[in-house]
Amino acid sequence: MSQRLPTYFISHGGGPWPWIPDMRRMFVNLEASLARMPQEIGGTPKAILMVSGHWEAPEFAVMSSPKPPMVYDYYGFPRHTYDIVYPAPGAPSDLAQRTADLLKQAGLPTRLDAKQGFDHGTFVPAYIMYPEAQVPVYQVSMQHGYSPEAHFALGRALAPLRDEGVLIVGSGLSYHNLRLFGPGAKEPSEAFDAWLEKVLAQDPKARTQSLLEWEKAPYARVCHAQEDHFVPLFAALGAAEGAKATQVYHDKMLMGGVTASSYRFDD
Repeated sequence: MSQRLPTYFISHGGGPWPWIPDMRRMFVNLEASLARMPQEIGGTPKAILMVSGHWEAPEFAVMSSPKPPMVYDYYGFPRHTYDIVYPAPGAPSDLAQRTADLLKQAGLPTRLDAKQGFDHGTFVPAYIMYPEAQVPVYQVSMQHGYSPEAHFALGRALAPLRDEGVLIVGSGLSYHNLRLFGPGAKEPSEAFDAWLEKVLAQDPKARTQSLLEWEKAPYARVCHAQEDHFVPLFAALGAAEGAKATQVYHDKMLMGGVTASSYRFDD
């Protein structure tokens, strides 16, 4: 692809939901938004780079396996969901190395990882986007500590890939408190979601600063007691820091009370 690709921050839903009929019905709006992504980007990308809320390392690890295995990092789901295979190829070796080189050039701690497989923050949305698994998919880990500054720096370092046919997706959740679903999630998730929408509409400099200080948001630590599912936003936005934010998915009353959203960032 010759045009500059957008980046995305997506709410990837709960566990292996596409393979569980009741859950798939609940996430019908999410599925529609993910299925629209190939049309929105206007062509088939060279590869999809995911920063998932389910993989972190001491440094920014770059997945380099040509045929990544599966990682079933969820618990208590039906037995058949532990046999799911999403057989997409990994990044071509030159692309994995190119990605690692960009991070090294930015002064970020980096290594290639030939063993890491697709976690559900990656294979679930990828399956809805490209069910035939024909597009190469690879991941870059988050870094331990969840530093907003470091993950914005990650995104900035990855930004050149947007001009090289790579679709950058931050895969997390705009609300992630596994202990608070149902009616108790309604007020905090609505308030945090409204704050996020307002912040992403700001001019880029103010937007970045507000997100660096995200813990000041209403119910920030209720919605994200541990921010592993929010941090992918920093990478996605860092790679498109001057871009316009467009809400591409919005749901209310998920799991009995959760409000959730996804965004696209394009120039």
